[in-house]
Amino acid sequence: MNITRRILSLLALALSFSALVSAADAPAKRRLLFTEYGKGPNRFIELDGDGKLVWEFKPPSTTVIFQALPNGNILFGYGGQPTGVREITSRGETVFDYVSKSHQVFGCERLANGNTLVAEQGPCQAVEVNPKGEIVHVTPLQTNIEGTHLQVRNVHKLANGNILAAHEGEGAVREVDPQGKVVWEYTGVTNTGEAQRLANGNTLICCGTQKRLIEVTPDKQIAWEFKAEDAPELNITWVSSVQQLKNGNYLVGNFIRGQEGKGAHAFEVTRDKKVVWKWADHSLIKSLTTVRALGE
Repeated sequence: MNITRRILSLLALALSFSALVSAADAPAKRRLLFTEYGKGPNRFIELDGDGKLVWEFKPPSTTVIFQALPNGNILFGYGGQPTGVREITSRGETVFDYVSKSHQVFGCERLANGNTLVAEQGPCQAVEVNPKGEIVHVTPLQTNIEGTHLQVRNVHKLANGNILAAHEGEGAVREVDPQGKVVWEYTGVTNTGEAQRLANGNTLICCGTQKRLIEVTPDKQIAWEFKAEDAPELNITWVSSVQQLKNGNYLVGNFIRGQEGKGAHAFEVTRDKKVVWKWADHSLIKSLTTVRALGE
């Protein structure tokens, strides 16, 4: 009897240890907010940690880029007629709306001073507006694309006051000073829609249909790269967005336009290129452009 009890006790301990290891290895569940775009409807979708739909919202016109604000609100560009940038609460109430006089707007960013940076196309420029919607500064952006749909996507204001812009049609990322003078650029990144300046001074770039995410140094050397070949099971089709998570990993949006029904819509990857989490629900959406983990 004592031997039996001892065996059962050891078995219970082993099972308990196994459960702890499994819990430690399990990827963190993520609350997600994303924009569906492509063959499906253009809409915002929020999922809980179990991947269940908790909210959806249809923007006034084409929306592919947004920012989840610290207060829970959502800032997004809309590219119809009219076009501009809108801030809504987490359940759709409009609290800010800037109507642009340009041809089209997709990219935008809420600045630390409370103003909003707007990526305007036609003319191609970064416009800073205050909470009243008044223009306080205009920075010309340079691109060789004449058509006003692919001139510029996302824009960010850097700590030095310059603007970092992703020019999708040209396949270029440029940093310009407040007067629009180019002080740094990286070219040859097909369909790039997002670039971010990292704390180490390098630049993180979504390389679109090149199916890769790269980090480049100020002297334009690739310091880190994650390619489709690094994780074939993801079916990386178009790297459309990236979010730096608190744990140091990257949450990447995979725009599977033309590859609907195959692979992951979003995934989390470490700096050593380990995919620790991925999400796909092809019955819910066809493809997404921007994805964000909420609470980060």
